[in-house]
Amino acid sequence: MTKRLYRSEADQKIAGVCGGIAEYFNIDSTLVRLGWVVFSLMGGSGILAYIIAIIIMPRRY
Repeated sequence: MTKRLYRSEADQKIAGVCGGIAEYFNIDSTLVRLGWVVFSLMGGSGILAYIIAIIIMPRRY
């Protein structure tokens, strides 16, 4: 069975992107969220990447 990257339904704050990434890599979602905040503060490209991830990543039903 292959692993697929989905937005999380259970672990979401805004759209489930960070929760889905954390589930995929089997790490704590808080670490992913902190990394995303740091990435966003270093030039603002993290916000654009998050919006793109919302559009690209499918929801798990």
